[in-house]
Amino acid sequence: MKLLYGTGNPAKLSAMKRRLETIGIELIGLHDLKEEGKTIPAVPEDGNTPLENARQKATAYYTAFHIPVFSCDSGLYFDNVPDEIQPGVHVRTVNGNYLSDEQMIEYYTGLAKRYGDLTARYKNAICFVLDEEHIYEAMDASMESEKFIITDTPHSAVKKKGFPIDSLSIDLKSGQYFYDMPACKLDQIAVEDGFLTFFQNILGD
Repeated sequence: MKLLYGTGNPAKLSAMKRRLETIGIELIGLHDLKEEGKTIPAVPEDGNTPLENARQKATAYYTAFHIPVFSCDSGLYFDNVPDEIQPGVHVRTVNGNYLSDEQMIEYYTGLAKRYGDLTARYKNAICFVLDEEHIYEAMDASMESEKFIITDTPHSAVKKKGFPIDSLSIDLKSGQYFYDMPACKLDQIAVEDGFLTFFQNILGD
């Protein structure tokens, strides 16, 4: 089965491709359509939850291209910080400003210096539009990341475009920076098993 993954982030597309190919799903991304000369619509992503944003993107891209498409969105949440500090769905937007990868590292490093190492997790959501009559959504615990630490000391390696917070992220079990973990483990962190189960359940219907 061939699907459009509604994302312009090449790092997210690559991780999802590797994970979903294990269950027989082939992906293309928005960049592939752009190379074909198609115009990519701008989607506001102004929802209050990851699921609302995933739904906005998937339905907009289906309306534009009329092919099966899914989109995902994430929210970042910390333990023991004030509510006004919680990024939630606004991981890249702070005080109305859209942050570059470098600005994100600077901002989250500053939070870790202010509050100490931050215990964090991602809440993830997906919306899959097969056609006008078949729309599937999920945002449940199976799609959440395991808790990890965001530290105030970035990894010394060159930062990976698309996943800037990985340079600050430390696995709780191993104590390793995400940058030092095997690629297969990083793919699982980026695309939790719940996403595979989501598609397996749909394809099994």
